Formats: sequence, structure tokens, C-alpha cells
Amino acid sequence: MLTIRLKRVGRKNDPSYRVVLIESKRGPQSGKITEYLGSYDARKKRVEIKRDRVEYWLSKGVKTSDTVRNLLRKSPK
Repeated sequence: MLTIRLKRVGRKNDPSYRVVLIESKRGPQSGKITEYLGSYDARKKRVEIKRDRVEYWLSKGVKTSDTVRNLLRKSPK
């Protein structure tokens, strides 16, 4: 089953994340992502998400993590 979730990138004490589509059984650090869907900079509170691709995958029945679901609700349309 596919899941949309965050993958941490960046340096120590400088968190930034990628919003990725990944097989739910794989760990987030495995590097085997299916599709890159956006980014989230935790320090600057900046969210960039490809809304059309996220909506496409959600229509196919893909689940989201709790954090990504909250980001989708808060990000501008």
C-alpha cells in the first residue's frame, strides 16, 4: 500500500522535509520513493505541495500520514 508522508532531509538541527509517495512497508530513510510531491521547511514554516498530484493519488486510495494531512489542511489551495 502506498502512503504520502514526510522524509527528513537537511543538516543536523536544521530540519526540512520532502513530501513523498512511498510504499508503506519501507522505512522513510530507504530512498525508494515513488514520487516527490513537495517540500516543507519546518524552521520557516514554508509549505510547497503539488496539489494536483496529491489529489490524484488521494483519488486512487492512497493514505496520508497524520502530519501530511494537517499540512494539506493548513496550506493554501
